[in-house]
Amino acid sequence: MTARDRASSVQSERAVLVGVLLDAPVDPEHPLDELGGLVSTAGARVVAELTQRRDRPDQTTYLGKGKLTELTGLCARHDADVVIFDNDLSPAQTRNLERALQTKVLDRSEVILDIFAARARTYEARLAVELAQLEYSLPRLKRMWTHLSRLKMGIGMRGPGEKQLEVDRRLVEKRIHELRQEIDEIHGRKERQVAARNGQLTVSLVGYTNAGKSTLLNALTGSTELAEDKLFATLDTRTRRWRLPGWGPVLLSDTVGFIRDLPHRLIASFRATLEETRQADLLLHVADASSPLVDHQIAAVRGVLAELGVDDKDTLLVLNKIDAVADQARRDHVLGRYPHALAISARGGAGLATLAQAVSDHLGREFRDVDVETDPGNGRLLAWLAAHGEVLSRHFTADRMTIHCRIPAECLGRIDPHDAVIRDRAPPRPSTTEGIPHAAVPAPAAVPR
Repeated sequence: MTARDRASSVQSERAVLVGVLLDAPVDPEHPLDELGGLVSTAGARVVAELTQRRDRPDQTTYLGKGKLTELTGLCARHDADVVIFDNDLSPAQTRNLERALQTKVLDRSEVILDIFAARARTYEARLAVELAQLEYSLPRLKRMWTHLSRLKMGIGMRGPGEKQLEVDRRLVEKRIHELRQEIDEIHGRKERQVAARNGQLTVSLVGYTNAGKSTLLNALTGSTELAEDKLFATLDTRTRRWRLPGWGPVLLSDTVGFIRDLPHRLIASFRATLEETRQADLLLHVADASSPLVDHQIAAVRGVLAELGVDDKDTLLVLNKIDAVADQARRDHVLGRYPHALAISARGGAGLATLAQAVSDHLGREFRDVDVETDPGNGRLLAWLAAHGEVLSRHFTADRMTIHCRIPAECLGRIDPHDAVIRDRAPPRPSTTEGIPHAAVPAPAAVPR
């Protein structure tokens, strides 16, 4: 079957959405909107929805008996191909539901994994998705195969024999082990690559999926990366050079979006992809100000950042799509909840200059405004200063050249005092701000001689 055939077969699936409302934050008017967005991104068509509010899920079928009967009728009436729960089901619950409904049953995690599998482009992302899928599938092998009760007999299998389930389980466990080893190697390489950027400051975009991170990357750097109005449009980290006005070049990275109840196995699998976030000097937490669940989305992202161990990094909260909040009272409420956030519109351009200035101010705590006096023929030093900071002006005399530049303080320690004389133009800025710890700038490479 070709990729086009597979896509058309998925597109033809009719899906019934089911949500058991426990403690998960949902829009009270449209509780299954996010799940509907996931299902649409995965390529299926939503034909009906069903919700039930419970204190705790039923251990056997997650739904109560009355709702299960209602769901059975709903599936028959709409000739549903798949039932998708906005909850995580146990293998036994999935098995019981499929027997009762005579229809394929998926949960939220399976849909997310399917989207990741369809959208992974790089070798690294495909490995991460395969690992997450296998770890999810391992306890569910009984449901996934129909031949598991048979005994595999033959040469080398005499005696009590071995169930096919055990063979499959052992093969899956072996593949998981191989994938973990390979991903660990990639993670190590990625860690070294990111750390070896010779003092180049990095800013990483993080946030809830579909918050507008890719659109913001394009607006700030002039790039033309894919920016779709879909969940998980970006899976692979993309890094572009961003020249801050009156400042100099920094690296800006766009990362995979987060979502509530993001499967933990996905976070672990995508460690290498998220290395840019772990090594960044500043995080821009992009949130969708127009979402009715913006507070919960911000909390969900902060939870994932805590799992990654980067919740103590310098972070600027950026409220994107502020122009889409038509109701002034609601806009004032959102801005009042986050008085230190930056309100912008990545698509319309509003607030981008203020954002650039705020980033400059944060990164500037480790920068020095200096004059570097050297020999006029020292072109290598001039090129090195331009690569690691911003050369603002040059002044020549008969036998000397003075370069006015803004550059990380640590870079200055790499300049040979016999090569140049350094004079501060302004006192160094403090290295911390109240309540926000500052991430250390990676050690730069030595100045070429």
